Amino acid sequence: MGKCSTRKLLLTLVLFALACSVLPLVAQDAPQQPPSQSPQNPNKQDAPAEAGGPGGDVGPYAIPKKKEEEATPPPAPEKPKKIEGMPDYSIKVDVPLVNLDVLVTTKDGQFIPNLRKDNFRIFEDGAPQTISNFNQSAAPITAVLLVEYASTNYNYMYEALNASYNFAATLKPEDWIAVVSYDMRPQILTDFTQDKRAVLGALNTLRIPGFSERNLFDALYDTIDRVENLEGRKYIILVSTGKDTFSKLNLDQILKKLKTTQNVTIYAVSIGRALREMMEARMGTGGGLITTDWLQADNQMNTFAHMTGGRAYFPRFDGELPEIFHDIGNDIRNQYTIAYHPTNPKLDGSYRKLKVELVAPDGGPLKVKDQKGKDVKFQIYARDGYTAKHQVE
Repeated sequence: MGKCSTRKLLLTLVLFALACSVLPLVAQDAPQQPPSQSPQNPNKQDAPAEAGGPGGDVGPYAIPKKKEEEATPPPAPEKPKKIEGMPDYSIKVDVPLVNLDVLVTTKDGQFIPNLRKDNFRIFEDGAPQTISNFNQSAAPITAVLLVEYASTNYNYMYEALNASYNFAATLKPEDWIAVVSYDMRPQILTDFTQDKRAVLGALNTLRIPGFSERNLFDALYDTIDRVENLEGRKYIILVSTGKDTFSKLNLDQILKKLKTTQNVTIYAVSIGRALREMMEARMGTGGGLITTDWLQADNQMNTFAHMTGGRAYFPRFDGELPEIFHDIGNDIRNQYTIAYHPTNPKLDGSYRKLKVELVAPDGGPLKVKDQKGKDVKFQIYARDGYTAKHQVE
């Protein structure tokens, strides 16, 4: 190797060494670039990125920053233009609806079917009302069998159980029944059930009464309180002497409860009438106090039924019970349901008296005839009135 070649080699090594010492300094001064997030596909060309969508296979998304979202809220909807001459007002609808169940029977208790809407006239506090809904259908029963069972007299207990068994025999598979007995206080023997065997089983538990007290008012009030919030039409089948001994509530309080309760109808079946009459016959004129006591009991049973649109029964013989409960079942399943919006819409808590009349198509008195064409007298059963509170059902 000559001197010229040796000099060229040394110059090259010096230049290389200088380059190696300078490159790290240059790299520190140059701005760093973020690494590529994904390898480039050499087989495809990168498409130019456009706002709002990806560029190429993987590209930027136009997602607004949070501050930009807060700074530019969506525009408020435009207010409707006011029509000239149109006054500003708001509408609030609060129209009460009164539902009324009406039973129409012949004098001997046979249900009269096929009556029409135009045959009924409804009066509220003497003012005629316009019927808005009218229906007649056979519906299942939702009822409480409320039985007096106190250790007062074996014959009363026997008649109470006998009457209750007869009622259970009329039940259909779709009926809902609860059984409650009472002496000093009410006791739920079975809650609402569609199982007839459960009803009979509950009655079979009534073997030995615990107390002689018959607190009818307390038991009836408690039962109404339990069922009045249930939907639909409810019934209480009250099997009782009608007597009350030491209730905390008095008669006026239970009557007030009945006035303020809608959609609960009471059917009252008295027990022990035959024994009562026998005792009164033996006592003669000396039994005046006993007679007055029982007359008060009967009057209470009649009042409970009449106020709520039901009926009261006072059988003298056990053989009357099957027919009585058959009639009650027909009454409950075959009533006319009437609804109207009262002309007095105020929900002021006042008690409104109701009256139901039947008229012929020409507006005259309705005449009902039997299959032989003879005139038949009829009776109308409906509740006496209702309290106009904020929820009229």
